[in-house]
Amino acid sequence: MSSDADVAQEATRRRTFAVISHPDAGKSTLTEALALHAHAIAEAGAVHGKGSRRGVVSDWLDMEQSRGISITSAALQFTVEDVVLNLLDTPGHADFSEDTYRVLSAVDCAVMLLDASKGLEPQTLKLFEACRARRTPVITVINKWDRPGQEPLALLDEIQDRLGITPTPLNWPVGIAGDFRGVVNPQTGGMTQYTRTPGGATLAGREELDADEAARRHGVDWETATEELDLLHSSGQVHDQETFLAAMTTPVLFTAAVLNFGVAELLDTAAQIAPPPSAWVDVEGTARPVDADFSGFIFKVQTGMDRSHRDRVAFMRVCSGKFERGAVLTHAATGRPFPTKYAQSVFGRERETIDEAFPGDVVGLVNAHALNVGDTLHAGPAVTYPPLPRFTPEHFATARIRDTGRSKQFRRGIEMLDQEGVVQVLVSDRRGAQSPVLAAVGPMQFEVASHRLQHEFGAEIVLEPLSYALAQRVSAEAAPTVDRTHGAEVLERTDGVLVALFVNRWRLGSVAADLPEGSLMPMLGSGEVLGT
Repeated sequence: MSSDADVAQEATRRRTFAVISHPDAGKSTLTEALALHAHAIAEAGAVHGKGSRRGVVSDWLDMEQSRGISITSAALQFTVEDVVLNLLDTPGHADFSEDTYRVLSAVDCAVMLLDASKGLEPQTLKLFEACRARRTPVITVINKWDRPGQEPLALLDEIQDRLGITPTPLNWPVGIAGDFRGVVNPQTGGMTQYTRTPGGATLAGREELDADEAARRHGVDWETATEELDLLHSSGQVHDQETFLAAMTTPVLFTAAVLNFGVAELLDTAAQIAPPPSAWVDVEGTARPVDADFSGFIFKVQTGMDRSHRDRVAFMRVCSGKFERGAVLTHAATGRPFPTKYAQSVFGRERETIDEAFPGDVVGLVNAHALNVGDTLHAGPAVTYPPLPRFTPEHFATARIRDTGRSKQFRRGIEMLDQEGVVQVLVSDRRGAQSPVLAAVGPMQFEVASHRLQHEFGAEIVLEPLSYALAQRVSAEAAPTVDRTHGAEVLERTDGVLVALFVNRWRLGSVAADLPEGSLMPMLGSGEVLGT
């Protein structure tokens, strides 16, 4: 049995972080490149898998591979020297921001990825605000420097002006966007020069040059880069660990992930400056130290990862203590024992049995049908961590099974997708359980739900969009009145919350005016959670 000192020491070795970005900024490509540099894979895939280059490991869902976008979250773990990195890849598409928010609740740091030509984009801004709300330190990576883009100084000005956080460059590009030669290394005063490999599938060539050799080879490009970096340093934009951990500054690196340029520097940076796990705060406001008795938080549930077994994996962030496979833990929500015989580390779709884990690690608990997103498991003194919010849906559609002989598979699939948070499921006596209403933050969630019901559960559905545009919580007393009103309807969410749907804001206001105060209440919205 490990001592408290052993657990604390193991915790200091962990770095748990997520990559956040707007769609198409290169997030999955960067995730793959990081795994390549950590020697977790032999060859990096590409999002679209062109030619002989395979698809990325982290995008394992069929729709992700066919569309070249991240829909699910992926957990990857690898070791760099003596540091254990837990990297959680997240969906970039705005329609899946609720899943991204869940992942951000389980990390200690974030890597914010920007497209060199586009800078700060809407989804990046929204996700940054989620980090700000949780005071999560952010490392900024300006990606795609191998393509034409903005001036580097302009990109840093945008970060400071729009985010209100000071960017502190840890390196600086030699060569304009589209002609990426390498980076200035402020620690040595020299340059790291990169060389392409065929297709970018393997590690890029690297050569360390002193300042004189860099000047000889790269002339005016080297001179410009060093002058710009000196200008920033003279204005005080120098990395300071204390202000970074306080989320007041953001270290900046430049990369071309598809070519594996600058990726090693990001890996080293994450290992060196990203914070290790710290005490988690429970629902009563008490901080549970990392070396306390075991506790873990379920931040994600995923089905369909193993097509052969139709299993269900609950992703648990270890918050305190040591996890040991086979231990019987307590499920805080029910007080019942929970055995942990089937525990695995998850690398994309690939898995290995895991026997132990420490604070910051992510454990996949297989066939954990009793666990839901936001649940707490613990040993020793009871603890419950704050649950995760459900976002306010803005799109609604009824779902019906096309072949009534597949009703059992339909019900099972709907239940699984609801537990995962792919969609919210609303039911009512009026519509019946055979025609649930699916509610989503974005319409692409309907596509994912329909695709997975058909291909994972053999339950092809017909979706019929509804005209509702707004949702509010409604009291039990007011529910019958609202449900009888034209342009409104009341359904029950599977967690017991009564949800009133309205066709427009005018109808909502009209109904609210005739009800006692407090009958209708806002649901938690993505804007509220993400601070926008």
